[in-house]
Amino acid sequence: MLSVTRITTEGKAMSGTNLSPQPDNGIPARRRTRHLRETVADDIKQLILQQRLRPGDPLPTEAELCDAVGASRSSVREAVKTLAALDIVEVRHGHGTYVGGMSLAALVESLAFRGLLSQADDHLVLSELVEVRQTLEQGLADQIIAGLDDDHRSELSLLADGMRQKAADGKEFIELDREFHLMLMEPLGNNLILQLTGAFWDVHTIVAPSLETTSESLRVTAEHHCDIAAAAVAGDADALRTAIANHYEPIRASIAGARAQRGTASSEV
Repeated sequence: MLSVTRITTEGKAMSGTNLSPQPDNGIPARRRTRHLRETVADDIKQLILQQRLRPGDPLPTEAELCDAVGASRSSVREAVKTLAALDIVEVRHGHGTYVGGMSLAALVESLAFRGLLSQADDHLVLSELVEVRQTLEQGLADQIIAGLDDDHRSELSLLADGMRQKAADGKEFIELDREFHLMLMEPLGNNLILQLTGAFWDVHTIVAPSLETTSESLRVTAEHHCDIAAAAVAGDADALRTAIANHYEPIRASIAGARAQRGTASSEV
């Protein structure tokens, strides 16, 4: 029989198959249900760790999970829904439940919703994202240069040239821009940094439409990417840091202008 061991707040091990119902102590039923769902979800996560399951591995059947965590089928199903929303597990209908890809989808959704929930917050979220992205790219410039190979350099140049052509035609180049920044980080060989870069970029594209885009801003953005690519091809970390700073500066200015304009509009109401 499968069993999961949970560590209580007192530090004592507790078998999932011997969990005893606790008195409700006057806690509303809805809150107790949520607490139970979260507890069962934690137990399933612990089971994944204890069995050393990897992304793509199948989880035990629903009946086995019920035995392992000492919970009803309905509680296990609710917990699985919670974990699926976080990409910790993946439900393949007709096949079973598997360990998920552990993506940062939940982070993207949370940050994007925060920005979209309030027009005042969208500029704050953008400003913070720009700061994090710039800090990551500049801080890792030396490692990026050290890890670049001919294929990376060629791809960065091609992507930058593609952006320049799109800008000349007055067209946006969101996908090329995203690919460029992912390619810039790829030489690091760090999957988490790649995931973070992709996640931050996804949030940026969801929230950024509040900023005005002009043909001139497209041209400037494309040229700055060409400068980044040129510094990478030249193997010059200092030039790379400067090009990255130059790339993000107009975005910062645009965000500051939008925030100031919104503040002026609010004061006139």
